[in-house]
Amino acid sequence: MLIRHRNPRTRRSAVAAAVAVAVLALGACDSGDDKAAETKAAQGPGVVAPGKPGEPARTLSPEEAKKAVPDDTPNAADFTYAQMMIVHHSQALDMTALVPERASSTQVKRLASRISAAQEPEIGAMEAWLKNNGGAKEQNSHDHAMMPGMATEAQLTQLRAAKGAAFDELFLKLMITHHQGAVTMATEAVSEGNNILIGEMANEVIAQQTVEMNRMRSM
Repeated sequence: MLIRHRNPRTRRSAVAAAVAVAVLALGACDSGDDKAAETKAAQGPGVVAPGKPGEPARTLSPEEAKKAVPDDTPNAADFTYAQMMIVHHSQALDMTALVPERASSTQVKRLASRISAAQEPEIGAMEAWLKNNGGAKEQNSHDHAMMPGMATEAQLTQLRAAKGAAFDELFLKLMITHHQGAVTMATEAVSEGNNILIGEMANEVIAQQTVEMNRMRSM
């Protein structure tokens, strides 16, 4: 069972939200009388920033709040996750595309439809993130066979040849392993990456695919 721990990235997100409130407040001051704005800034309570686990929150002045904006510049782990997960998700879509014509179980068909509906837009989001951050050109530089959970060509050939209950059983077996690999990759991205958006996408993969794995195991 996967247990999700509070991590530094979560705290950075909270600080970023607090700082955003401060910026909006400062913008509102600018639209009014300068003297009134200065008085309000001097007398205002400041911005409450959450402390580290076990530590109390602290109040930041507007200037301190601006400096407290977390640096979420993407690092190598962020790029690697996005590049590899696009390929990982793409294989899952290839597998779910086989379901309508080969599966016999209504549950399997519904599951495959949900997987497709979730992972296709996630691919688009990661491709857009790579394009915006200059990492799209490196997308095919990784050894796909080394990604955790990926089905082999022999397994995919076997899946394409199966029908009915045999297909359902093999599909669930391969997809559970595939999801386990995705959760492993996402967990690494959360712990080793630095970009807030990638962290949010990785946490969503962890939550969603853990639920789906539990559902598949009960089928």
